[in-house]
Amino acid sequence: MDVTKRLIPENKKTKYLTKLEQIPQLTDAERQDLQKVNDKFVFRTNDYYQSLIDWSNPNDPIKRIIMPDVQELNEWGELDASNEEKYTKVRGLEHKYTSTALLLVNEVCAAYCRFCFRKRLFMNENDEVTKDISDGLEYIKNSKEINNVLLTGGDPLVMSTSKLEPIIKQLREISHVKIIRIGTKIPAFNPFRILNDPSLLEMFKTYSTDEKKIYIMAHFNHPRELTPEAIDGLNLLMKSGVTLVNQTPLVQGVNDDPKVLAELFSKLSYIGVSPYYVFLCRPTLGNETYSVPVERGYEIFEESRTQCSGLAKRARLVMSHESGKIEVLGMTQDQILFKYLRAANKKDNARLMAFYRNPEACWFDDYQEASEDFSVFSLNEAAKCL
Repeated sequence: MDVTKRLIPENKKTKYLTKLEQIPQLTDAERQDLQKVNDKFVFRTNDYYQSLIDWSNPNDPIKRIIMPDVQELNEWGELDASNEEKYTKVRGLEHKYTSTALLLVNEVCAAYCRFCFRKRLFMNENDEVTKDISDGLEYIKNSKEINNVLLTGGDPLVMSTSKLEPIIKQLREISHVKIIRIGTKIPAFNPFRILNDPSLLEMFKTYSTDEKKIYIMAHFNHPRELTPEAIDGLNLLMKSGVTLVNQTPLVQGVNDDPKVLAELFSKLSYIGVSPYYVFLCRPTLGNETYSVPVERGYEIFEESRTQCSGLAKRARLVMSHESGKIEVLGMTQDQILFKYLRAANKKDNARLMAFYRNPEACWFDDYQEASEDFSVFSLNEAAKCL
């Protein structure tokens, strides 16, 4: 059966919820406590995603993803934990790695993950995002080394197709931009955005060409998000010609369990969506309760991969650090090994680093600060040791 014909006529519309009073499962006492969190960090969900919560389970992982937690008020972390401001070249554009640029095209999401690392964008004082991206496009045109552009924010697929398409079209007119990526959690938060908009799929068919693909960087954190509607949406996206991959942070109380993570990897691979990155949570303000220590995270990640086929175990465990994208490579009894997959300083690309283990470490900086006795060596130096 053609899922487009089956689902689009129903024209299911998602109702957005932005007030705790709209969540009937909360008690008055819970609303009062959680309002303090809402006063600091924005709350937004929708009726579809709320329907996935098992309210009989106080530790339900979907609830954990979307509902506020009083522990978010703990003083821990920074709003811009990876210092993205440092790499902002013009308003709305970041250029950290030579060949990649980020365009912040939107400051709204279909719903807000509680562990978001860009929650600063959703605060009143934010001025990093601009609706006028002409300066960003001009910067990309003049930077011939940029061959791929990531549209992010916020969530670009929250935008109407009529507003998103001109951005895609202008990027396609820049000859040296070969890949356009869209970071989005819409397939998980609101698959009806895909199912009920044929113009979105037609736009992808137009601009995701045989030689220049559009990549959708999906964001499924837990296997229960892969509902029939979500799977239908993913399949329509693939039929429209885009390439789909998935990335997720490792979140305490959501997917910090090898069986859960393995199930997520496997289900994605069955659908045809490649697991791409698993991120260790950045030390962002309010996110202590969601963070998983690096070494425990590595153990969870590797144990989950032992339960998967080769197609399901293609993800890498990484940190998006100020200095670059750092992969957690392995551990011995005494040491932990890291490698720069991408580095802000080109001299650090592919650099290998060894530190003495620190079970309390939640971020790369915790190792730098914990010990002066560590070894850092390049791949050429490592080869001499073999």
